[in-house]
Amino acid sequence: MALSPTSAKSATRLLSVDEALEGILSRIRPLAPREVPLMDCVGRTLAVDVVADRDVPPFRNSAMDGYAVRGADVATAPARLKVIGAVPAGGMPDRAIAPGEAIRIMTGAPVPEGADTVVRVEDTDNADDVVTITAATRTGVAVRQAGEDLRHGTTVLTKGSLLRPAEIGVLASMGLSKPLVIARPRVAVLSTGDEVVDVAETPGPGQIRDSNRYSVGAAIWAAGCGPWLRPIVRDTPDALRAALRDALDADAVVTSGGVSVGDHDWVKPVVSEMGRIDVWAVAIRPGRPLAFGELRADGRSVPIFGLPGNPVSALLTFELFVRPALLRMSGRDKLFRPVAKATLLDPIDKPHELRFFARGIHDAAAGTVRLTGPQGSGILKSMALATCLIDLSPGRSSFAAGETVTVILTDLPEDH
Repeated sequence: MALSPTSAKSATRLLSVDEALEGILSRIRPLAPREVPLMDCVGRTLAVDVVADRDVPPFRNSAMDGYAVRGADVATAPARLKVIGAVPAGGMPDRAIAPGEAIRIMTGAPVPEGADTVVRVEDTDNADDVVTITAATRTGVAVRQAGEDLRHGTTVLTKGSLLRPAEIGVLASMGLSKPLVIARPRVAVLSTGDEVVDVAETPGPGQIRDSNRYSVGAAIWAAGCGPWLRPIVRDTPDALRAALRDALDADAVVTSGGVSVGDHDWVKPVVSEMGRIDVWAVAIRPGRPLAFGELRADGRSVPIFGLPGNPVSALLTFELFVRPALLRMSGRDKLFRPVAKATLLDPIDKPHELRFFARGIHDAAAGTVRLTGPQGSGILKSMALATCLIDLSPGRSSFAAGETVTVILTDLPEDH
């Protein structure tokens, strides 16, 4: 049969948002792990548990500059103690402390035997021979115990942990210069359509600048993945085939436009020819035309997400469907943004049978949410102003001001 836009038939029914998301996530697996230099691991996911190979810190040490003493000698003030030496950071004490004695000590230096307290230098007269303690100091102050941070043999980071700056520091303290992490997904981003031109071009009659590759590419980057922006694809099956063959070098492909059933909507039939389509349409607004499937060639199978061409629809469906999938591909175990309840400040009308995601501004302190303004699927400003999505269920045509609604907090990281 000759290929045509209608050779890939429409779905017999619309899938719910939850059905579509479940179908997508069931087909996504984490990428293979690899050893990566430590400073390149920020934002990646740990592929194995990390067990402490030693105590951190490995010895008792001082938390500040001052004098190492016996707590019993400084329980009251003033107190005068004989200074018997000094311990710099990186040095070792050469003797223990007896009653009535003190040793000058620097931050991070080992605490000598016999000492159980460090008096900060500000609470002394800073003398070198006989020091006067001017403030009573509680026993144990400013002494870091061996293993206080990490204990030998314990699991300090678990598989699936997102590596933020603090986790990078923990890995460094374990001596892991190349941790085993999940590979960062490389995602090919394609815009389709004869009507779109690149950002640097001046649109001609009937043309518009392509915002989708950049907004979706930025969303891919914000999800911790690597966007690979490809040239605009013209509205012919041959152009789309060639672009998709090139995109098979990526770990996933995201297209925008051409996923409906118009005369020039080639994404579905061409992907069906090169692999398969799993999701055809979803009971959602904005973003009803949505496609998910896989491209196959040379033993490779790459997931492909076909997003609508309208700018809001593309970015919103990315948030709801593609971002969780890419997080799973990245090895994450938390895939979904936090949600909250809020009092609606603006009335909203919606299609009765569709789940509607309005763009909102959430005031956490007041517990309210209001619309960003006009909610058309071509009004990208509605997404730029939003701090949340207002999740309105199907089965109703309107929501009144004052009602309690669910909001998805899109400015916050995933928590479940």
